[in-house]
Amino acid sequence: MATSEAAAAGAPRARRGTPAAPLLAYVLHRWDWSETSLIVELFTREQGRLVVAAKGAKRPTSQLRPVLLPFQPLHAALGKAPADEAAEVFNLRGAEWVGGAPLLPAAALLAGWYLNELLMKLLARQDPHPALFDAYADALAALAQAMAGDAGAEAAALRAFELQLLRETGSLPDLGHETLTLAPLRDDARYALRAEAGLAPARRDGIAGAAWRAIEAALVHGSGDALRAACTLAPAELPALRSMLRECLHYHLGHDQLRTRRVWQGVQRLAAGAPEVPAK
Repeated sequence: MATSEAAAAGAPRARRGTPAAPLLAYVLHRWDWSETSLIVELFTREQGRLVVAAKGAKRPTSQLRPVLLPFQPLHAALGKAPADEAAEVFNLRGAEWVGGAPLLPAAALLAGWYLNELLMKLLARQDPHPALFDAYADALAALAQAMAGDAGAEAAALRAFELQLLRETGSLPDLGHETLTLAPLRDDARYALRAEAGLAPARRDGIAGAAWRAIEAALVHGSGDALRAACTLAPAELPALRSMLRECLHYHLGHDQLRTRRVWQGVQRLAAGAPEVPAK
């Protein structure tokens, strides 16, 4: 059921034919399966991404119906481990709301769906990332606490999570040194992060070496607050950081385009009064 990595990380592993221990989880996405049931994509701390069948979850009397909501922590109980260890769909036996997490305001919902889409497209199933799970929960809390209209706080939360995701999946180099030469960064020099070349000197589109070193120190420390503070750059540098992280994410996504980004671009066009352009 679980991978060897999950066992090494201390994840509960059910013996074949026995129910597994409850998992701490978030709902990433859900699809209609039948008139009464759902297929749900979960992000669990112990076993990573899991796909579960929530039978009867759409019935008005179902215990699962009010619980399987995005952006709220759950305890998910799975049914018996599949006889085929390669099977990817588990039965959801039950779920309980953990509580303690603030609700995302309407203005932050698109940002939350963006985080969910990144996890679904960049993480393999049944591959646990407990540190990333904690970073996701911390990012949701930061988005929930950001003041309405505070674009800077939301941007810092998103950039921080993108960095944590890239680092956790092994796609982010040491940000305290040039990648090719291993030379330490100079505070007053500018450097750009490239998907294939790592961190390299730049003239126009980079950010200061001191900023990169502060980001690296916060990543090593593991504090979400410290990382968001390090990502709160000068207004002139924020677009550069966003563009560089976007390039790295798209490189690893391949040709897939994020739906949440298309939706956001459509919202921006509507707000600006521009005609809607069909997505390609």
